[in-house]
Amino acid sequence: MAKPRGYCAGVDRAVVTVEKALELYGAPVYVRKEIVHNRHVVDTLAAKGAVFVEENEEVPHGSVVVFSAHGVAPEVHDQAAERGLKAIDATCPLVTKVHKEARRYAEEDYDILLIGHEGHEEVIGTSGEAPEHIQLVDGPDSVDGVTIRDPEKVVWLSQTTLSVDETMETVDRLRKRLPMLQSPPSDDICYATQNRQQVVKDIAADCDVMLVVGSKNSSNSVRLVEVAVQHGARSGHLIDFAHEIEESWLEGASTVGLSSGASVPDNLVQDVLAHLAQRGFANVEEFEPVTEKITFQLPRELVTDLRAAGRS
Repeated sequence: MAKPRGYCAGVDRAVVTVEKALELYGAPVYVRKEIVHNRHVVDTLAAKGAVFVEENEEVPHGSVVVFSAHGVAPEVHDQAAERGLKAIDATCPLVTKVHKEARRYAEEDYDILLIGHEGHEEVIGTSGEAPEHIQLVDGPDSVDGVTIRDPEKVVWLSQTTLSVDETMETVDRLRKRLPMLQSPPSDDICYATQNRQQVVKDIAADCDVMLVVGSKNSSNSVRLVEVAVQHGARSGHLIDFAHEIEESWLEGASTVGLSSGASVPDNLVQDVLAHLAQRGFANVEEFEPVTEKITFQLPRELVTDLRAAGRS
């Protein structure tokens, strides 16, 4: 069993933000997009009174709206203000860092090559910070289509939840075309994504089957399965719940690897462990090469109201 796994600091902050908002303001609290990409988390919060919407236009005037951990473009904040919404921004601080980098490089008139997956909410939010300067590069095969104005003023940024290996392959191919390509001042791929990928790499070769608990729209969860197979696991599968495990996956297996994406609560992993124990995989070894101690403060808007209400 891989560790670190499951909730990262940004996801924990976002989920707690919705829970605290419900306690403080009462239901309903509206959430634009899925607060994090996990079916169970979204369904659990919905049962408590969170209402998930796609856009601000669906939120009644004057209501409370929480922006998801993946970040939003500036125009989304403007739309919320126009509707008189009380907006609480639960964007992961590591995503906010990428937004700030995008704004700074745009102000310096750089071409910005954003490595990420087309249509992902984080990519949409980051692109919205400097749409005239940002060009999406969706993996190594997209490099040949890149066009820039000045080869001496170009920088790459990335979505925080990508495969580290694929991102660096993309950067290497970009640099062959653009030798003056600059890198961000610090790594954009978040610590939690890197840690989860590294521990899966470490155990993959010893696993007949690698199971990753996570939803299909969770980029970092999907990447964990890919990383496992690339580094020696004989098969890999993404599941939301234990009951999705197919018996055929375990046939002939002596060792099963288990991890979970950064938006997955650990009770779902424990359910998988119980499921596997019933099928003969009762001996559990946890592999923990690194310990995570990072935490993030709740959004400023929420903290202010909690203190005013004497609930800080």
